[in-house]
Amino acid sequence: MSIIDIITSTRADFGLLLPVIRRLSDAPETKTRLIMTGSHLMDKAGMTSTEIQSSHVHIYTWIDIEPSYDGPWMAGCLTNSVIFFAKFFTDDPPDMVLVLGDRFEIFGVAAAAVTCGIPVAHIAGGETTQGAVDEYYRHCITKMASLHFTEAEVYRKRVIQLGEDPGSVFNVGALGVENALSIEPLNRDDFVRQVGSVAKKPFLLCTVHPETLDCTDILSVTNALCSAIEQLQLPCLFTGANIDEGGDVINKAVQDFCRRYKKGKFVMSLGSTGYLSALRLCSAVCGNSSSGIMETAALGVPTVNIGDRQRGRLMADNVICCPAHTDDVVNAIQKATSPDFMAKIKDCANPFGNGDTSSQICSILLNRLRSPISRRKIFYDVNFEVTQ
Repeated sequence: MSIIDIITSTRADFGLLLPVIRRLSDAPETKTRLIMTGSHLMDKAGMTSTEIQSSHVHIYTWIDIEPSYDGPWMAGCLTNSVIFFAKFFTDDPPDMVLVLGDRFEIFGVAAAAVTCGIPVAHIAGGETTQGAVDEYYRHCITKMASLHFTEAEVYRKRVIQLGEDPGSVFNVGALGVENALSIEPLNRDDFVRQVGSVAKKPFLLCTVHPETLDCTDILSVTNALCSAIEQLQLPCLFTGANIDEGGDVINKAVQDFCRRYKKGKFVMSLGSTGYLSALRLCSAVCGNSSSGIMETAALGVPTVNIGDRQRGRLMADNVICCPAHTDDVVNAIQKATSPDFMAKIKDCANPFGNGDTSSQICSILLNRLRSPISRRKIFYDVNFEVTQ
């Protein structure tokens, strides 16, 4: 029997991974171990471990990587991730480690796994986010991984361009699309009971994460969005920023805004069902979260993507990009919520798959685990001419 360790470090990756976790857990030829780390165990992120427990999936173990010193916080988490997971993989080795995304703590997990001789399967490689240091970690994880599951064809080609064997790279679509299409949402009355009166009418669903690369003003996107919302006098529901450095500053600014602006509400985490319900009920998504790029494309929900965090990602026609200036955000929100734009994107083309991602991932994983997985990597050279 093969052992697969699945690592979750944030509320976002757990919701995406859940259908994969459930499918693999039902496979008789494997033992699936869910390992929780990162922000799930941190008070400032809302202790999202409670969401995992309420999903009724078995948690194999918790690995707390939060540093206890006053030095650079992200570097401390990354360092602890390498050290603590290397010890875990040495003492209790799996046959494969499955990770998703581009987080610094997931980079640490992948580094620990390959150092311990354990092959890595990576979901969501080949993407670009030019406004975040995630850009570095994602491509580094790609070079450590033996198996790749990309979310679009252009990303599959990019992973191959990084030198990966085409036979190890599979375009399976996005797990976020699968969740958006398959999870039964709450109706408006039930959702209002969860979040309050702000959701009684169509509202803006807002999330702002730090721009962790070349950003001189950590609050530029937050301030521009809050000013635009107040100018337009629209109801808004904010979810919390991630745990990157500066996330707590953004959360405090948004909480202060929502205390002053009576049509605003801040919730640290809605959970997967709550967030996908909000997506279906809101008038538009605003901010700089990747959920405004992928899940919204599947549902035909307009998105106002502000600033540079998501610059470089493949985007469907439902996304309006604008700089972090109040007037630009106002104009973008007005366009996004206009009847003409909403009618235009109702059936927009979705480049991120048709909702069967988890079944494809599990089928490929199980097939590969039936024979030993070689960690030997030969750089695959793409046959093209580079022109100046």
